[in-house]
Amino acid sequence: MKAPSRISAALLSIILIVATAVAAMPAHAKTQVSAKKWQAHYIFSHKDSGIEKELGRMTLEEKVGQMIIAQTESRFNSVGTSSHRQLQRLVSEGKVGGIMFMKGEAFSAAMMANGFQAIAPRPLLMSADMERGLAMRLAGATEFPPNMALAATTDPQLAFSMAKAIASEARSAGIHQSYSPNVDLNSNPANPVINTRSFGDNVELAISMSNAMIEGLQKNGIVATAKHFPGHGNVTVDSHLALPVLGASRHRLFDYELKPFKAAIDHGIISIMTGHLAVPGLTGTMEPASISRAIVTGLLRNELGFKGLIITDALNMKALYNGSNVGDISVKAVKAGNDLLLFSPDPEQTHSVIVDAVRKNDIPKEQIDASVRRILLVKKWLDLKKNTLVDLNQIQHNISPESHRNLAAEIASRSMTIVKEDPRHLPIRNNGNGGGLLNIILQDKNNPETGRNYAERLSRAFPGTTMRIHPQTDANELAATAAAAANADATIISSYVQVFSGSGTLKLTDKQQRFIHTLSRSLPSEKPLIFISFGTPYLIGAFPYIRTAVCTYSSNIASEDAVLLLLNGKLRAGGKLPVSLYGTTQ
Repeated sequence: MKAPSRISAALLSIILIVATAVAAMPAHAKTQVSAKKWQAHYIFSHKDSGIEKELGRMTLEEKVGQMIIAQTESRFNSVGTSSHRQLQRLVSEGKVGGIMFMKGEAFSAAMMANGFQAIAPRPLLMSADMERGLAMRLAGATEFPPNMALAATTDPQLAFSMAKAIASEARSAGIHQSYSPNVDLNSNPANPVINTRSFGDNVELAISMSNAMIEGLQKNGIVATAKHFPGHGNVTVDSHLALPVLGASRHRLFDYELKPFKAAIDHGIISIMTGHLAVPGLTGTMEPASISRAIVTGLLRNELGFKGLIITDALNMKALYNGSNVGDISVKAVKAGNDLLLFSPDPEQTHSVIVDAVRKNDIPKEQIDASVRRILLVKKWLDLKKNTLVDLNQIQHNISPESHRNLAAEIASRSMTIVKEDPRHLPIRNNGNGGGLLNIILQDKNNPETGRNYAERLSRAFPGTTMRIHPQTDANELAATAAAAANADATIISSYVQVFSGSGTLKLTDKQQRFIHTLSRSLPSEKPLIFISFGTPYLIGAFPYIRTAVCTYSSNIASEDAVLLLLNGKLRAGGKLPVSLYGTTQ
């Protein structure tokens, strides 16, 4: 009877040794053991003999070409233009390895993708910025609410479903990589470029939503790209216009900004985009992160252990590009450790200077090989040699099906957030006084089309009047609007102040702000005055005297429809604000 006990003891000893070894493994190694085929840990974990042979056959010029992502408008009328012919030449000569689609139309993009793929020596990596869906770039696709709206639902399954839908539409149009999700933590209400593009300022919520989106994209054959490393949320300058500065210490970065990126790496994200912003807390200089070797290679590649593709933000942005320094920033971007260079103002010059830098030993050939190896591994994972062309006959069927539109509407309705509420104000009721409803459209630009369709639908539900307050509104118009509000049964301020890339400042004019402050104090508290933000929630914090405020985070049709249901009492807003209106001091 003693032999079995000795065997049991031996087995127990082995089990304890294995358990101890597993516990001692670094986190990324544990993840790699159970890596799934859609995760970076799987894609980049081994050498591929076929790819090694291909690398050995490639010339330096061909290798550098794989690292350059050019851009094109995706409109049918752009075909045949001089820029289109130039891009065709660069593709056929192997001087670009991928193309990013800008504004256009889904069918045209698919047709152009097929055309470029047909003349490319090797399959191209086609991409687009699809934070809010393919419709961000291509008309005809499904338009989804922004990340902050998704976060307000607090439901990662919705993020997964949205990403799955985006992946389906993207692949139908011949696109393989999305420059999303945006994992920047928007901790600064004055941020003019991230704002509602962020999942908010809560680390845990941002991680749960972004990881769900990463999984939804990559499980369905699209390369996800976390951006903008090492974090673009706590800045006050738009990098499209100038160089932002992230004034965080190293400790703060690791404790806050870097956490969603580290979580994305652990979850298996394939690509990370570096941002054009200075981080003196890491570098001691004002060198942009995207061309800093200390940040791209030292921090992202080595310290955080990222094995996937590193891509720059667009090289044409003014935080980096001054109109005459294409060669300099291109070489610096590669020296920093980026694998892919996005949207060079002159792709051919970028190609030439990088080839020359390698020949002069300014850039090690081994570094180029490492980057191209990663690129080819991703293209093999995408199975581009077999799936190079898309079926144009299926575009109409696959782009924006009813199920995707219904999903967008569900996200819009579930994200709608009542930030503050006087129970006497919602839903709107007809009190019989005959004053009707006054809808004040608040704009930071003078555009008569803004909110027009919404105003028409609102007037059918609630008889009344619509007036506009924009930066050029004069004193007489403001006085007339105030008088109309005094006579109305209820007043809605429908704010279309958006914060998108390149839009500049959040601020309304002083005149606009004074008008809203005065109006909110002058109306009786029992008379409904409802502020609805079809964009940034931070604006609500500027008007403390308004008793009822709602945020949709978006001005798309689905969000406007949800507001009409709320005002009618047919929908109860269940969204939760994913940010502090006054910023975070973390």
